[in-house]
Amino acid sequence: MRFDLLLRGGEVIDPGGRSAALDVGVRAGRIAAVEPGLDPAGAREVADVSGLVVTPGLVDLHTHVGIGYWGIDPDPVAWCTGVTTWVDAGSAGAYTFRAFRAYAQTRRVRTPALLNVAGPGLAGQTGEGRDPAALDVDAAIATVLGNRDVIVGVKARLDSGAAGSLEPLRRALTVAEAGGLPVMAHIGVAPPRADEVLDLLRPGDIVTHCASGLAEGLLDGGRPSRAVVDAYARGVLFDLGHGAGGFSFATLDALLAAGLPPHTVSTDLHARSVFGPVFDLPTTMAKLLAAGLPLADVIAAATVRPARALGLPGGTLTVGGPADIAVFAVTEEPFDVADVHLTVRTAPRRLANVATYVDGALLPPLLPPGPPPWIPLTGAQRAALDARTRIFRDLLTQPLVAADGLDEQFRRQE
Repeated sequence: MRFDLLLRGGEVIDPGGRSAALDVGVRAGRIAAVEPGLDPAGAREVADVSGLVVTPGLVDLHTHVGIGYWGIDPDPVAWCTGVTTWVDAGSAGAYTFRAFRAYAQTRRVRTPALLNVAGPGLAGQTGEGRDPAALDVDAAIATVLGNRDVIVGVKARLDSGAAGSLEPLRRALTVAEAGGLPVMAHIGVAPPRADEVLDLLRPGDIVTHCASGLAEGLLDGGRPSRAVVDAYARGVLFDLGHGAGGFSFATLDALLAAGLPPHTVSTDLHARSVFGPVFDLPTTMAKLLAAGLPLADVIAAATVRPARALGLPGGTLTVGGPADIAVFAVTEEPFDVADVHLTVRTAPRRLANVATYVDGALLPPLLPPGPPPWIPLTGAQRAALDARTRIFRDLLTQPLVAADGLDEQFRRQE
């Protein structure tokens, strides 16, 4: 069997399939074989991944891509983190979706979207759900039905700044029913309370920021509230959604102690959180390792489970599926990680991305841009960004090799 790409000698961890020492063969952008000892003869490219871990491309269930106050370019982050699918969680609403779609079509990674029930989406910092006129159900339904190839759910942000009431959720549920889609509900500082939000969610709907330390009604006396237990039992999906303010180790500990681990781990990566405390999805995954979850469960929460939650391609290395693949060096190297309240834990191992493939093509290195001028950063963050820029500049302004590393391309005639 001829392959366009053959990954040889790695340890495959595929929560949706087989996990063992296996080779992975790719042909025409699809997974062609996952077997031990695949024949490299005739393979166009062979990559030795001995000593490395091979997983499906990571699926980040909650990001903010491209447009608006919070949006980032995913490509410069994707190539060095293993994330091949970036679900945009409500950056665009009905009034701004055409701009999002045009932007997303220029990215190398997959960018399915959750449509914000508020027409403007996240063009501004917050407050999009406070104007009833902007919660245009008819426009949202028309946008969903006209973009079913991209829109995979409906998003409602439900905290005191974004909404202040349950009305965006009620209207999001109406839109979702019309399109046969799930709702993702963001919870935060009340009103509304998290338990009020959870009581309205259906099986298959998603609550993001499920381990928030700010959302009133998640915990009762240090334990998950009745609403949390009931929602979990009836099939509401709990998503980590780290973000700049949505993740507390203490809340996560309470969920785990009650046997209610998050179904999915996502970053809520945006123009602020990308510089910390989130940084990227592998770092966020390490925080779940620090909380005691096994590596295989954490990888499942970042691959097959989010893919299945939204009916997305990928998330596994199943033969015939898209060749979205991540390769990691997993080192037994304890390192400190922090939640949004600066509580520090020690992760037992580090996941360092070595290669990221989308449709079997290796993503090229890209230098990430600096922050937009409206993003507040600490002095330490700005100093670190300046230092990183100097390092890149120093690397790129030096000749790549000395004369003894060159070849005479045009020989002089004697």
